[in-house]
Amino acid sequence: ALTRPRTAADLFRDPDYLARLFGYFKGREKLGLASVCRSWRDAIYDPRHWRDMLPVLRCRELRKDPVESRRRLYESLERRGMDAVCLLGANDEDVLDVVAQCPTAFLRARVRLIGLRCSSVSDKALEALMAAAPRVTNLELFGCNEVTDAGLWASLTPAVTCLTLADCINVADDTLAAVAQLLPALRELNLQAYHVTDASLAYLGPRQGGTLLVLRLRSCWELTNQGLLNVVQALPHLVELSLSGCTKISDDGVELLAENLRQLRVLDLSWCPRVTDASLEFIACDMTQLEQLTLDRTPYLLSVFNLKPRVALLNEAAASCCSRNSDVALSERLMMHSGGNLARVKYIGCPQLTSRGLSALAQVRQLQELELTNCPGATPELLDYLKEQLCHCLIVE
Repeated sequence: ALTRPRTAADLFRDPDYLARLFGYFKGREKLGLASVCRSWRDAIYDPRHWRDMLPVLRCRELRKDPVESRRRLYESLERRGMDAVCLLGANDEDVLDVVAQCPTAFLRARVRLIGLRCSSVSDKALEALMAAAPRVTNLELFGCNEVTDAGLWASLTPAVTCLTLADCINVADDTLAAVAQLLPALRELNLQAYHVTDASLAYLGPRQGGTLLVLRLRSCWELTNQGLLNVVQALPHLVELSLSGCTKISDDGVELLAENLRQLRVLDLSWCPRVTDASLEFIACDMTQLEQLTLDRTPYLLSVFNLKPRVALLNEAAASCCSRNSDVALSERLMMHSGGNLARVKYIGCPQLTSRGLSALAQVRQLQELELTNCPGATPELLDYLKEQLCHCLIVE
């Protein structure tokens, strides 16, 4: 028969109570709970408490621990139902230790995401890690400067559907050749590489056109409008595109995107200094399905709201440090969106916007989130007024 806890000590050992209690803890707060006692350890190891969390193994610290301690750590990841692992500051010996000491079932059957960050890992070590975890669908490499194209050719498997390569100095045009040939089911590609050129995008073809939906090309300084021509021809079904920091992209490139990527839902043109109000006209005319637009650090834009009402689905607009945003432009454009779907607006570091101009935001009754960080016009009086008028809106000061 079920018995109810009679004392506080019994209550704090009751599995049902602990399961509810631990549900209020988040992220790193849960890490120390397992060391309180065996009852707490057994309760906190329930996979429900670790869903969608990424364990980061700090390899420089783990090297100092005995082998048995590392083995227990790896076994605890399996007990907690983890399906991801990230190695920070790893070298080849650390990778081989993970392969050797992790429970076989954990790597071979459970792990879906592997990340390597700021790691001096060779091609051979990456190949060994991927071979030990054949079901990985998400691979993330940040700051792995010893990994080369040869390593990617040897390591990438058709199971990978999401690939992130950032700050890896050997990533170049030929890297996209490996991606295009080895990953037929790729759905998301995140690439941050300063010396990737337009030629790299020519490797993308019909094989990716039916599957690749998310393409983020961040700080690819050598990409030009010609590269975007390859994108629109090969990937007509994109729903999300980021060109943040692609400084050579201009209005002509945005026009090309607007005319050809009609299914695009999310577009990021932040840190593209050659983009002007003309781009917003192209977006307004053709990208009728757009829901989110980011225009941070685009100094020649008059207003983030310079969009016609035909972009009916737009629910998020962001503009940071756009010095030409003015009261007049803001007021005129807000009138167009006062009855639409616009739910989130971010103005960060816009010195030309005054309290009088920003007060017009009160007309957009459907706003759910408004950020006015580092805007001199966002005075305490204005914020109080907006909070009163937009009672259902979260206002970030």
